[in-house]
Amino acid sequence: MDLKDQLKNLFPDHEVPAPEDSVKESERALWIQEAPVVCKYEKRKGKPVTILEGYTGDKEDFKELAKGLKTRLGVGGSAKKDTILIQGDYRNEIMEYLKELGFRVKRVGG
Repeated sequence: MDLKDQLKNLFPDHEVPAPEDSVKESERALWIQEAPVVCKYEKRKGKPVTILEGYTGDKEDFKELAKGLKTRLGVGGSAKKDTILIQGDYRNEIMEYLKELGFRVKRVGG
């Protein structure tokens, strides 16, 4: 008699939820907005930085979007005051990733 059978004998009324019922945090859809996200490039203290502005969704979605960008690109960055800063010039890769997610993106400068 294995552990599953022992538990079933102890708690006969207990039903195990199907794995499809639980939604993983990473599979949760982000809120898609009407206005485009602005993607621009600047140099701060002599170093290149890609800046994303204009996201108007939920704060949790905003943090999840920033984390997804940083992990996909393998770079550092931050998310503060409705602005995502990514270290380096990754405008093309960021715009491609955001379009895959369903966002409209507007490139500003160069």
